[in-house]
Amino acid sequence: MAGGLRIWPVAWSRQRRSSATILAASLSLLLILWLMATPMSWLPEPIGSNAQVFAEGTRVTVELTAVAGVLGVLIGVLAALAKRSGWAVLRWVATSYIWVIRGTPLLVQVLFVYFAVPVLIPAWQLGDFESACVALSLNVGAYNAEAIRAGLQAVPNGQLEAARSLGLSPWFTFIDVIFPQAFKISLPPLVNNLVALLKDSSLAYAIGVVELTNVGNRIQAATFQPVPVLLTSAALYLVLTTVTTQISSAVERRFDIEGRHR
Repeated sequence: MAGGLRIWPVAWSRQRRSSATILAASLSLLLILWLMATPMSWLPEPIGSNAQVFAEGTRVTVELTAVAGVLGVLIGVLAALAKRSGWAVLRWVATSYIWVIRGTPLLVQVLFVYFAVPVLIPAWQLGDFESACVALSLNVGAYNAEAIRAGLQAVPNGQLEAARSLGLSPWFTFIDVIFPQAFKISLPPLVNNLVALLKDSSLAYAIGVVELTNVGNRIQAATFQPVPVLLTSAALYLVLTTVTTQISSAVERRFDIEGRHR
């Protein structure tokens, strides 16, 4: 009991630090976008006169990552559960989905969703941003599914037996006992997938989404100055991945109730 009492202040302190890290990283990202949206004539050309354009492209990149990241987790959970389902049809559908997505290039998937799906399904009328979100979500969802499935398999069977002995229904057993532990185990690979998604969102330029890479290409084509433009684009991606990693690491520490992270 005394050991358990000593753990709580440490866990509470760690959660407070994690919350502070998340808040600081989020505010840093907002500050960067705000600074870029203000006139920056003091910066060398062609960056200074195009700072607002870079800010808009960065905003679109963040929106793509956020939307596709949330949808990708939901798709990953559903695919992981389907792959572990007792129904052979669900297992086949989930296995085929993961096999196809992981075995084909993301660029082909983006182009397929934007150009081919409307031909196959005439009612499918999505813009470039929405199509990019769908393609990125399906892609990261397949990788998330394998991470979540591994997390579900890592939960000891004794947890399920204990929940059943307490009279919990299968639904509450999964929601309250199994999934929280599996999600915590799956969190590190999910974080890696999110960072990879941020960088992979650059492929949305292929269907005309005006995100950071597309903005850089347009400015480079107009000014014929590839070095400063590409360095700026790379620096912005580096800032975004750093902020995303800090937020994700803070979330991971917040779930770390056993105290692996000190």
